[in-house]
Amino acid sequence: MPTYVYAITDADHPLRLDGIAGVGDPAAELRTVRTEQLSAVVSDAPADLRAKRRDVLAHQSVQERLLADGTALPMRFGLVGPDDDQVAAVLEEQRDAYTERLKEIAGCLEFHLKVARDEDDLLREIMAESVTVRRLNERTRHDPGAHHDRVALGELVSQEVHARQDRMCAEIVARLTPATERTSVADPTKSHFLNVSFLVRREKAAAFSEAVQQEAAQRGVAYTFRLNGPLPPYSFV
Repeated sequence: MPTYVYAITDADHPLRLDGIAGVGDPAAELRTVRTEQLSAVVSDAPADLRAKRRDVLAHQSVQERLLADGTALPMRFGLVGPDDDQVAAVLEEQRDAYTERLKEIAGCLEFHLKVARDEDDLLREIMAESVTVRRLNERTRHDPGAHHDRVALGELVSQEVHARQDRMCAEIVARLTPATERTSVADPTKSHFLNVSFLVRREKAAAFSEAVQQEAAQRGVAYTFRLNGPLPPYSFV
């Protein structure tokens, strides 16, 4: 039967799995696949596995229990191996890589930050600071047929938006990075110009959250900061 994999730990990691259910309906029973140096927490994989809320929460609950007792490499939802023997084989083949990764994230948690800026506020800033944008805007207002100027205005505003968003991303990440171990910047979303994950030592989690709150306060009401965490360090596995 296919094997569903939740996380990988050192062989001596506490595995307190009592009272926790795995994915599936009925919930699969958790077990471990062990090698000399590593352990994988697994269960049978349900045939109809989907990213339903109940199964996602079960997946996260297993990882949270493991992380509460030490370092664990969290696997992303839906990772399935052919069977326990194949999982054990991969643990042995990739032993050095998994061991090194466990060392890298030891004592750390992940925080995920998304930042958005009010579009009108950004456009007002561009209009105030760019002489060329103001000139083209005036031309198109007084001459509705100025097609070339209208195209040029749209292209210039788009360039300014992207340049300023890139600069804001770099500034925010640079200010928060000193409180972190590593960062992982993802592509922006449709609504958020900044989409970044931070690896933070457990004892610095409160200080990092405070740094994010201070940055949000300094940026003002035109900015929306969404901080999620602490989370299993998915982005750094």
